[in-house]
Amino acid sequence: MRIKMEGLEMKNASVAATTDASKKPNGDTTMNTLALANSTKQIAMTHKEIADLVNKRPDNVKRTIETLAESGVIQLPQIEVCGRINGLGKEQKESVYLFKGEQGRRDSIVVVAQLCPEFTARLVDRWQQLESQVSSPFIDPMTALNDPATMRGLLLGYTEKVLTLQNQVQEMKPDVDALHRIAKSDGGTCISTAAKDLQIRPKDLFTYLSANGWIYRRVGGKSWLAYQSKIQASLLEHKVTVITRGDGSEKTVEQVLVTPKGLTRLSQLMNQQAA
Repeated sequence: MRIKMEGLEMKNASVAATTDASKKPNGDTTMNTLALANSTKQIAMTHKEIADLVNKRPDNVKRTIETLAESGVIQLPQIEVCGRINGLGKEQKESVYLFKGEQGRRDSIVVVAQLCPEFTARLVDRWQQLESQVSSPFIDPMTALNDPATMRGLLLGYTEKVLTLQNQVQEMKPDVDALHRIAKSDGGTCISTAAKDLQIRPKDLFTYLSANGWIYRRVGGKSWLAYQSKIQASLLEHKVTVITRGDGSEKTVEQVLVTPKGLTRLSQLMNQQAA
């Protein structure tokens, strides 16, 4: 999956606007160019740049980030205020989510896998490019071309980085695919079935949910009920079924269902607990 990258300018974590007229970009690049300071030597990427990479609207990317963070799949990135030069040559301030460091790299890959799995390679290429810009000193191209030792060193270093990133993507692929399938599935599942999906005993899952404020029983009752906060967070559903007995009387049966979002959240919590 080789996709040409276009029009992204990223540097580092602290955001600053360029107001010097001699440095103003021109043409279409003016609209989306973000200037990030290079003092911290830490690579970073904003949600707007991710939107450009995957050809999505920034508000859709932002909404996906917040949904995944609420589910506990990723950490909510910090918000930075940055400046950009609009088409009239004036500075405008805007807030962006900023992914940085190893956690940011990992979380951004999960976000892109959720939005457009086919663009994951493009994102990995972009991170590698940013890392190379920060970690590699400036080398005069003509000098490098005339120095076989320099060329060998550059090619070897680049190859090692590509192999490392490819291994990271392969290691993350099963988890990303699983999260993608869960998030796209419809309807809730009973707690016993959810336990099988989480590869734990149903008894242990009931105990965990009860101890951690997901479900409860009324005094003297036998059926489990979902806490309203978990229902409002779309983590659980409460199903009520009316059954007609043979004698014509009716019986109400209550059942707690775990939503796809709830299953994703539980999987994350279980992984944190096991770590």
